[in-house]
Amino acid sequence: MSFLAIEHLTKSYGSNQVVQRFDLDVKAGEFVTFLGPSGCGKTTTLRMIAGFETATSGAIRIAGRDVTHLPPNARDVGMVFQNYALFPNMTAAGNVAFGLKVAKKRAADIKARVAEMLDLVKLPGLADRYPYQMSGGQQQRVALARALATSPKLLLLDEPLSALDAKVRVALRDELKALQRDLGITTVFVTHDQEEALSMSDRIVVMSEGRIEQLGTPFEIYNRPRTRFVASFIGTLNIIEAKVVDARAGAIRIGGQDARVGRQVSVADGADCTVALRPEAVSLQDPGDGCNRIGGTIQDVSFLGAVVRIKVGVGQARIMLDRFNSPGLPPPSPGERVTLHFSPDDLVPLDAA
Repeated sequence: MSFLAIEHLTKSYGSNQVVQRFDLDVKAGEFVTFLGPSGCGKTTTLRMIAGFETATSGAIRIAGRDVTHLPPNARDVGMVFQNYALFPNMTAAGNVAFGLKVAKKRAADIKARVAEMLDLVKLPGLADRYPYQMSGGQQQRVALARALATSPKLLLLDEPLSALDAKVRVALRDELKALQRDLGITTVFVTHDQEEALSMSDRIVVMSEGRIEQLGTPFEIYNRPRTRFVASFIGTLNIIEAKVVDARAGAIRIGGQDARVGRQVSVADGADCTVALRPEAVSLQDPGDGCNRIGGTIQDVSFLGAVVRIKVGVGQARIMLDRFNSPGLPPPSPGERVTLHFSPDDLVPLDAA
């Protein structure tokens, strides 16, 4: 049974439908991320789960209870906001204690719980500091401690790391995921950062224009994108126009050269199709039998430190490949003829929408 169940959820502002028939089941203890560009509806969906936005239609259930029309304080959720939303006139301890005081907990219990939460987020010595006396990372830890203090059934995170600098962001990301695993709390996380989504999530909901484009594990989303949008949004990718030769056999033609995909193509023989190919899946060395082999001409070579990115022209197509930098293996030169090798399973047909 799903811990969080969302059924046919929609949200409209007048004639503008910002969330369209959103359906999702989240298991207890799962970490699910809503990923997409600004304006795709991910934060609006999260706010409907929290109760800060009213759904136009649909239903939301938490632990089997219908909370669709309940106020936020009756849903038993904790929420961490992008801008921290700490009370500036309260210390770190006062902010963490706020929800416990509203719930009319005993003073001794509140004191013990605040100490426990600040220790949990690695801020045991900052109880008496005010928000202006803390760094962004410290403020976000206090906000997380405040959200967890009341032992909510569901934790909602609205781009909580986006205001932090890169180094602090990575460190807090790792801490947050470890904390979520230790507590076993069901979590829904909103971000537009692909690396955050891929590194932290059990499953990812990729959103575009208010709808779900694809739902899957990070491995599935990255390696098996189903639509052109998902393919182009997640990571670096070759999106290649091809011609279908034999749809049932997965035979296609790229730049006038024969290739195969690892599954049946969903368009008719002779039609155009679009396929996706990750740069790291392409090699200049022949790995053996069963791979595709396509000839092309080196157009550009970019040194990116640990990786060398090579762009190859294949007819009208342009295919990038990434190779680890090796001091003993100089990259090829522009104008050089090469043969690209890649597995049929790494060549993924894309749906049109």
